[in-house]
Amino acid sequence: MTYREILDHLYALGRFGMKPGLERITALLASLGNPEEELATVHVVGTNGKGSTAAFLESILRAGGVKTGLFTSPHLISFTERFRINGREIDEAEVVSLARRVIAVAPPASTFFELVTAMAFLHFAEHRVDVAVVEAGMGGRYDATNAASGELAVITPIALDHCAWLGDSLAAIAGEKSGVIRPGRPVVSSFQEPEALDVIVKSCASGGSPLFLCGRDFDAVWSEGGLAYRGLDVALPRLSPGIAGRHQAMNAACALAAAELIGRQGLTVDRNGLERGIAAARWPGRMESFATAPRILLDGAHNPAGSLALAGSLADVPRRRLILVIGVMGDKDVAAILAPLLPLVQEVFTVTPPLERALPADDLASRCRDLGAERCTAAGTVADGICRAREAANPDDLILVCGSLFTVGSARAFLTGREFEAVRG
Repeated sequence: MTYREILDHLYALGRFGMKPGLERITALLASLGNPEEELATVHVVGTNGKGSTAAFLESILRAGGVKTGLFTSPHLISFTERFRINGREIDEAEVVSLARRVIAVAPPASTFFELVTAMAFLHFAEHRVDVAVVEAGMGGRYDATNAASGELAVITPIALDHCAWLGDSLAAIAGEKSGVIRPGRPVVSSFQEPEALDVIVKSCASGGSPLFLCGRDFDAVWSEGGLAYRGLDVALPRLSPGIAGRHQAMNAACALAAAELIGRQGLTVDRNGLERGIAAARWPGRMESFATAPRILLDGAHNPAGSLALAGSLADVPRRRLILVIGVMGDKDVAAILAPLLPLVQEVFTVTPPLERALPADDLASRCRDLGAERCTAAGTVADGICRAREAANPDDLILVCGSLFTVGSARAFLTGREFEAVRG
C-alpha cells in the first residue's frame, strides 16, 4: 500500500468509533514483540494542556541531550505530526513500513487509535529513544497508550469533557485519568479542583506512588522578568516559555518538575537545558499568532475550561477589536464554551469544521445570537470564515480562530497553504 492508501485504511477505522479497553492493544503489541517494554515512558493525561505539557517536556529533555520520542493526538494538519523523534516528524515512507507491519498482525476490530499507538511504540523502540513522552488520547485507564508501563505520570488539569465516555463528574473523570498511575512510580499533577484532587491523592496513596503537586511541591508564577519557577531541586527566576499564554505557566511548571524527576532517575538535564528547553518549546495551534494585517491568533480551546483559560490569556494580547471565527463539535457544551469569549468580541463568524460530528455553522450562529452576539454571521467553511473576518477587520484588529482542534487545524492548513487531513482519534 502507498502512503495515501495507508491513511485511507487507518482513517476508515476511525469511522467505527472508540472502543475503550486494553485487550486488543495488548494482543497487538504482543504480536509485535512488545516494543513498549523497551521504552522508558512518561504518560501525560488530563483534560486540558496535555499537548502543551508534553511539548514542553520533550523540548526540555532534548535540550538536555536526551534522545526523545513524542507521541501526540490528534494532529493539526498532517498525520506525520503524531510521531516525532528528537523533534523531527516521521517521514511518509516510515509510516508505510510501520503501518504495514502493524496492520498485518492487528486483531479483528482493532481501532484507529490502537493501530496508531502500536506504530508509535514500535517506531520509538526501533529508534532506541531514551524517553518516550506519550500523550493519552482520551481518558487513561482504558486508553491504548496505557499498555505501556510508564516510569512517570503527569496529570494536567481535569475538567468535564468526553462525559459520555469518562463519566459526568470530576471524580469519575479523575478516576479514569488516574488509571495510568503505576505503583511506586512518581506522579506530577497540576493544580486540580478538590473533587479531582481527592481521587488522585487516594490513587497515589493506594499504590505508594509519590505525588508532586503544583502549588505545593513546585510552582511557577509570572513576574516582570518572565516566568519564575520554584522547583523540586532548582529555582529558575527568568524563564521565557516558547508557547504563549499566561495559562501555560502551570503546563511549563509540570514539565519542569517531570524533567527534574527524570533527572533523579539518571537522565539529568542541567539548569541551562531546563531554561533552553522551555524557551525552545513550540506547540502549533495553541495561542499561535500569524503576523498578518490584521493578525490572526489560533487556539485549540475546545471545552469550557479551555475557553475560560483562553479568555484570560487574551488580556495580554493587544488589539483594537476582537473578531471571532469559531467552529465546534456538536457533542460539546457549546454555551459554556462561548460564555467566556462572547463578551470580549465585537463580531462573530461561525464555521463548520470538516468533520462529521461538527455543529453546522447556521446552528452555531443561532446559539451565539441567543447568548447576545448581535453581529454574528454563519460563514460556512473555516476558510470562508477567515476570509469573511479579514474583510470585516481593520489592520489593528485581532482575528481569533478557536472552538475545536479541527477548526484550528483546518485554519492553519489554509493559512500555510497545506492540505488538511481531517480525522478523529
